Amino acid sequence: MDFQGDANALRVLVEGERLSYGHLYNPAFATEISKIDPLPHQRDAVYKHMLPQSRLRYLLADDAGAGKTIMTGLYVRESLTRRTIRRILIVAPAGLMGNWHRELLNLFSLRFHIVTGADAKRSNPFIGPESDQVVTSLDSLRSPRLFERLRVKEVEPYDLVVFDEAHKLSARQDPDGTFRPTGRYRLAEAIAGVRDIPDEWQIPWAAEHLLLLTATPHTGKNFPYYCLWRLLEPDIFASETAFEQLSHESRSRYFIRRIKEEMVDFKSRPLFPERLCDTVSYDLIQGESGEQALYDQTTAYIRHSYNQARLLNKQAARFAMTVFQRRLASSTRALLCSFRNRCDKLDRLIDDIRSGRLSEEAMQKQQSMLDRKIREEKLIDILDAKTADEESIEKNREEHEEGEAEAMGAFLSIGLSELIEERERLEELIHLAENVHDSRQESKFNRMRELLDYPEYRDQKVIIYTEHKDTLDFLEDRLQEIGYADQVAYIHGGLDFKERDAQVERFRRPHDQEHGGARFFIGTDAAAEGINLQFCGILINYDIPWNPARLEQRMGRIHRYGQKRDKVSIVNLVAGQTREGRVVKILLDKLEEIRKQLGSDKVFDVVGRIFEGVSLIDYIQRTFEFEDESKRQSSALEDKLTVENVRAIEEREEGVYGKGGDVKSILPQMLQSLDIEEKRHLLPGYIRRYLEDALPLIGMEIADDVDGCFSLQEQSPGALESLQPLDPWPESARRRFTVHRPKSHQDAVFLHPGEPVFDRLSNIAKERCRSAGRRGAIFTDASATSPYLFHVARISVVRTIDPSGSASKTDEILEQCLVGIRQDAEGNIDDLPVEHLLLLTPAPRINPMSAIFLDRSDDRRSQGQRYIENHLLGERVIQRQKSERALSKERQENQNRAFDLRESELAAARKRWTQKSRQGDRKAKSEIDKIRDEQKGLNDRRTQANDREREKAERIAPGKVKIIATALVQPSMNPEDIKARDLNIERVAMEMVIAYERAHGAEVIDVSTPEKARLAGLSDYPGFDLQSKRRGEERDIEVKGRVGTGDVELTENEWARAGTLRKRYWLYAVFDCGTQYPRLERVQDPFRELVAKPRGVSIKYQNIVQAAEPDE
Repeated sequence: MDFQGDANALRVLVEGERLSYGHLYNPAFATEISKIDPLPHQRDAVYKHMLPQSRLRYLLADDAGAGKTIMTGLYVRESLTRRTIRRILIVAPAGLMGNWHRELLNLFSLRFHIVTGADAKRSNPFIGPESDQVVTSLDSLRSPRLFERLRVKEVEPYDLVVFDEAHKLSARQDPDGTFRPTGRYRLAEAIAGVRDIPDEWQIPWAAEHLLLLTATPHTGKNFPYYCLWRLLEPDIFASETAFEQLSHESRSRYFIRRIKEEMVDFKSRPLFPERLCDTVSYDLIQGESGEQALYDQTTAYIRHSYNQARLLNKQAARFAMTVFQRRLASSTRALLCSFRNRCDKLDRLIDDIRSGRLSEEAMQKQQSMLDRKIREEKLIDILDAKTADEESIEKNREEHEEGEAEAMGAFLSIGLSELIEERERLEELIHLAENVHDSRQESKFNRMRELLDYPEYRDQKVIIYTEHKDTLDFLEDRLQEIGYADQVAYIHGGLDFKERDAQVERFRRPHDQEHGGARFFIGTDAAAEGINLQFCGILINYDIPWNPARLEQRMGRIHRYGQKRDKVSIVNLVAGQTREGRVVKILLDKLEEIRKQLGSDKVFDVVGRIFEGVSLIDYIQRTFEFEDESKRQSSALEDKLTVENVRAIEEREEGVYGKGGDVKSILPQMLQSLDIEEKRHLLPGYIRRYLEDALPLIGMEIADDVDGCFSLQEQSPGALESLQPLDPWPESARRRFTVHRPKSHQDAVFLHPGEPVFDRLSNIAKERCRSAGRRGAIFTDASATSPYLFHVARISVVRTIDPSGSASKTDEILEQCLVGIRQDAEGNIDDLPVEHLLLLTPAPRINPMSAIFLDRSDDRRSQGQRYIENHLLGERVIQRQKSERALSKERQENQNRAFDLRESELAAARKRWTQKSRQGDRKAKSEIDKIRDEQKGLNDRRTQANDREREKAERIAPGKVKIIATALVQPSMNPEDIKARDLNIERVAMEMVIAYERAHGAEVIDVSTPEKARLAGLSDYPGFDLQSKRRGEERDIEVKGRVGTGDVELTENEWARAGTLRKRYWLYAVFDCGTQYPRLERVQDPFRELVAKPRGVSIKYQNIVQAAEPDE
């Protein structure tokens, strides 16, 4: 180490490393480098509850629309900066993969790769560099082909696994206690590290961090809710009783839920807009060939079939009539398609019977099989039994379409004459439906068209929801016919995620000729679930779901975080004089009545839970089956919908979840933290300054700097070819860069640590500067009186590989950071912040008093490394071990309690099944065998679980220490600096500025030393000396004193901070401090008002006087 390295190169090396650890300077660094301004509840979840946990096992269960993707992105970005995670797997419903990919890229510059089942055919998508950040679908991953790829031993463990819509990970328990997990739940068990699962679901690793996201963790049944918790801590929650006994306070380590009413912005204003729900009735068109005639004749057909099915106990045929009934209320097109489908099945069936291909016995068997599937719940009415997010989409069809198509083959009779009679009746209905459809006179569509002409709706974007693809097709056709060609976007189950994203993007764009966007967006429930449409404020329910939870989910698409309007409009189209219309209208009117009584629209968020265990379709079906049922069913429905029931649901959920998060109460402290946080920001000033220094070293420079955006220009031929990460960016953005968060209209690459282009530039620069760090370089410290060495090192605390057989091949990083130390000629060492280097200026040569450091320089560096290992790193390791042991002790206590309870449960179950065995229960023997096997293994599981906990603390160890740079720092030999030190000029200047500010009524806080800065909550070197709090204004003041009228020098740190704080930053320069009459000049935003020299931050005296503010 000869200290002949380039000082500028050494500083670029250290600053590049320092900026990549942005969280050390701003603990909320991800908020700086993301294109979002997190809301209070989002900051609270990520920075108070999630990030502090060394091992995150968490259920994030905020109400729908709270921005769980945003919170996940913040957590991921912060964890990547901290180096505590590297490999991330996000498992989402198939329809949401594109949304996750897009938001993580656009908002957080995170480039996840989408993995589908088809990728498993070509290679293993979970191996290789592109496998580190993956989004895949829940159903694809649980499929044998893709899951087998995940299981192979060559796959590195994923550090963090996120399950979106985690309530889909369902499991249930039979009345006899039998555990019934779905394949989705088995997948989650494998990833979570549940050990007692079938061999075919075992994988050789478990995710260290597990994040479950859902707005509906408790769906009315306790056991499925417990099963979600079991995934978080399989040993602590080994028993449902153990979970139930855990206090709400203890659960808060694993769980958070805030309802919409608790979420506010930073001004304490409600976050979610008011919902204006308007039920618009319309009358059916009369006449022999009108809608009313079609309705009456279809109703007669349905009522006759319902009653026959009830008498004959033909459940499948009853389901078929429900399909007709629902489609009758949707559109003539939908009804007509179902009639034709039914008629086609009848034609084939009649033909098979006449030709002898199908015997009466075979047909009887087919029909019985359909009824058995209904009884065994293998064939269900999906639209009634599942919510939109629970419904799956497979082979480009929504789940309910498959079930309805199968139900169309269910018939009341197997007699040929009855089948022919039904076909003839259907042909009459088809003829009538075709006349109504071809007339282009559909009252519901006409009513909607009238609404679209209202002043408040005219030229506004509109979402239209329907349950049926056929109605969607009808709406698209009709809207195009009336002049909206190329103005319609749509989503249905037949689109893959890329096509879905393209349709949503088309709707997002302005619907003018220039942008080519769509004004209308038509979606089916299942296909549109999970997409964010909050840029639109009008939603029309073209048909009303008979499952109220689906109605709730539809409203959530626009009633969510990010909605800019004060009010959103929801229009429900209802044929108020029809049987089903009367029931639906009562529901909607009653909801509005309750909303007014409560003074909030909370009722819209719990409507699905009001009807738990009771199907709205039951009310509607009874009105079809019996002529005189309408009034009685209407009264029963009204009894269900009461203010008291809504309040009871709130009380029940508080009992399940505990009290939510009162976001308003934490605002004062959060606002105070935000003010301090702003003064710790690294963007834009420090990033801009770093690029100005680093780019020339790799053959580039900044050019064409306009409106905060700039381009990169080559100084060396071919230098720009290294920017390969530009490929995914649109062509329009590739030549424009910015260090400011881009405005919505700006098309530029936002450069920051973690962004691929910036990281690429920084890595190239660091690689070229490493030799300067190894050789050392010379700097000057104007405040020093003797020379010293300044070492910068990278250190880490790790957890070593589990010797019991972990699949991981590398140590787990628990903490990684940069540290700095000062070492004098006598070998005395003390700690210094890494940013201390920014206070120094490069020196041209070694002065005589510093020459002593040339002797044994490598030994001095080794001595510094030992100090770092034994003190800085050693203390961190001891503290980590201490915290881990305390946590481990608590966890072992919880685990042992859970195993004790599980032991009792198994003993009780064995006794129960033994009694059943004596009574001749055939199932008893196998159940007793299972219980006996689990009992045998329980003690081993307990021992292993406790051993693992104890070993966690013991495996915490120091990682490698790497000194990346050493600076030889010597005192300034400048006569002005020497005189200033001798006369204590800085003290004179500080006293004058403090007196000046206090004379103007300010509260002044001195932050000029690291100790004082830390007391104020700032970093050791905040880049200014004083905080001045005036009435309605805060100033961050850098004080500079001069003996006479010499030029003023700002350090790299101060200049970068000025570029970050801008108008809040003031330069107070006190001249003539060596006389009896010091003179103060004040410059606001010196970064703008003053021009620094190209290679430094020395500012001319005349420039300061010219830019100074007039006397106050």
